[in-house]
Amino acid sequence: MFTGIIEETGSIVRISPLDNSIRLDLLVGVTGEETRVGDSVSVNGCCLTVVESKKQDQGFVLSFDLLGETWTKTNFVELKLGGIVNLERALKADGRLHGHFVTGHIDGTAEVLTLERRDSDWLLEIAAPIWIKPFLVSKGSIAIDGISLTIAEVFENRFRVWIIPHTYAFTALEARRVGCQVNIEADLLAKYVQRFTQPSP
Repeated sequence: MFTGIIEETGSIVRISPLDNSIRLDLLVGVTGEETRVGDSVSVNGCCLTVVESKKQDQGFVLSFDLLGETWTKTNFVELKLGGIVNLERALKADGRLHGHFVTGHIDGTAEVLTLERRDSDWLLEIAAPIWIKPFLVSKGSIAIDGISLTIAEVFENRFRVWIIPHTYAFTALEARRVGCQVNIEADLLAKYVQRFTQPSP
């Protein structure tokens, strides 16, 4: 379980196809501290398991093995060497919940339609695929690339969030461009409400 409060970004140092998976190696800083093999880390909002951890002069290299489905159904398919990803270690039981409950189970990807500066903030508009529409509500929560954000406005085919300067500067949002895909996880509470109010199959 995560909160959607990004601790830092990591850089991609290696992408290696294996027999039944894809090995992803990330150079990280604080995320590597107290992180052991078997621990869960949110990478661009996707819950991944650490399979190897190596201390380096520049920090730590954390390795993850991704199944093909995880690779193709998230924006990992767009990852390149040297690119940056959002990182968050799992929530401690005695920690503060600053964002909202984020499971790390990506619902799908969506296209960035607008990312532009407006005064001191940034406007981010995301396409609204049909699967995400039941979970979009003004002032509701959503995780975009693992970042806990508040939905500002919902339109017919898109939704809008506002990004404060701190979030833009300290996450991988600064590397995003119009047309790229971002990982989306709808609010867990919204999923349960939608399920309970649906007619039984």
